[in-house]
Amino acid sequence: MSSRFAIDVPPELIDSARSGALASLERLYRLFERPGHNLALRLLSDPEDAHEVLHDAMLSAFRRLHQFRGDCPFWAWLRQIVVNTALMRQRSRRGHDAHAQEIPDFESAVPDAGPDPLHLAEAAQVERALDLLPAVTRSVVWLFCVEGYSHPEIARAMGQSVSFSKSQLARGLARLRRDLGVEATSHA
Repeated sequence: MSSRFAIDVPPELIDSARSGALASLERLYRLFERPGHNLALRLLSDPEDAHEVLHDAMLSAFRRLHQFRGDCPFWAWLRQIVVNTALMRQRSRRGHDAHAQEIPDFESAVPDAGPDPLHLAEAAQVERALDLLPAVTRSVVWLFCVEGYSHPEIARAMGQSVSFSKSQLARGLARLRRDLGVEATSHA
């Protein structure tokens, strides 16, 4: 599994979109529609919420195109907007959704207990197992393992501590290993 966000966007397309050219805005939307929806779906596990997050994030990005300085790839900038929008949706939903209950934060992370289950199991099995994780844990696992975010980046995005991110990842991977029947021995 890997992020599909790494799409090179010509600077001319961004400049054209900044000037308000509808064809350029539509082209940017079409380029990132699928990866944006997939990322939101992974973080939220609800197709309707993912669809709304995609639209909200793209509108936000289009309104803020003048803020894109080009010091990172456009796709990374847009991906962060999608992540932030999805996490805001997740926070607002948390009180209403029993499935989104968090695993508590612990000061020290659970030590790594073996191979990454996301790379050892069949994709369909991983999808089902991810959907069973609490929303916050699923988000941390996805952002770290698939999107390549660091623990400090995840902590900052979620308004939590680095140890929170590490403990959620360790607990999420342990649960995935258990649910997928992946052996928990380390391959040194």
